[in-house]
Amino acid sequence: MDALVIPVGGHAPAAGGLAKAALRYVEQTSATAVQVYVSNPRGWALTAGDLQQDDAFLKGCADHGVTAYVHAALLVNLGSPTEATVERSVATLEHALRRGRDIGARGVVFHAGSAVDAEHAETAFSTVRRVLRPLLDQAEREGWPPLLVEPSAGGGRSLASRVEHLAEYLAAVDHHPHLGVCFDTCHAWAAGHDLATPGGMTETLDALVTAAGADRLWLIHANDSKDPCGSTRDRHENLGQGTIGAAAFAELLSHPAARGVPLIVETPSGTDAASHAADIALLRSSAPAR
Repeated sequence: MDALVIPVGGHAPAAGGLAKAALRYVEQTSATAVQVYVSNPRGWALTAGDLQQDDAFLKGCADHGVTAYVHAALLVNLGSPTEATVERSVATLEHALRRGRDIGARGVVFHAGSAVDAEHAETAFSTVRRVLRPLLDQAEREGWPPLLVEPSAGGGRSLASRVEHLAEYLAAVDHHPHLGVCFDTCHAWAAGHDLATPGGMTETLDALVTAAGADRLWLIHANDSKDPCGSTRDRHENLGQGTIGAAAFAELLSHPAARGVPLIVETPSGTDAASHAADIALLRSSAPAR
């Protein structure tokens, strides 16, 4: 795995115009991968794209050799007991997939969601199957990007937080070929995977491969954490400055499952280019030469 070849970047801004903001971020950070929101990340409002911005973004990514991803709105919950929430979640994912196609995204990340209450816990996966399987079929048929399910930091009635839970999530949609996995290091740490102890990252990724398959990891969110292992708190820290530590990321990049998998940082400075540039550089320097 050549450090110069792996797509490495971060979550880029889109305010003021997708192409203008995200491509400036690429130039400031030397990113070769970006992740963007295409709607309000904390609301249900869905906005149409701007054809000129989309075309400029596509051309800019091609010119800079950048791989793009979309992160769906954070409210998406396909396991909710509230049908209105499920319907809005499906509409939001469909919008993100259409917009992802428009901007040449390689995938659309969404959170695994929660059953919310104990009463719904036993039937939440039937809801996921009912709504997600048809959406995956449509995405494959229409040539939309694949969906990437991201396990949560735990807590509540999460449908997938520890990587072992991915087995049931994927089984709910018959291991559909258009559904991949996005592994977030901060989420895994918060959910109780001890990534900081030598061998801990390897053990976690081995468990992910067992649960999801050797070829199902399609994106990595590389984030350190402000909190202790098992906290269930999703508070990101810059790489090497948190409770996970820099050594774990070198171990991550040495694992066969991570070979060639794009890396995105979502560190707490948001989209601060200087801070993200340092995190991106650390990941590049941590990758073993092959």
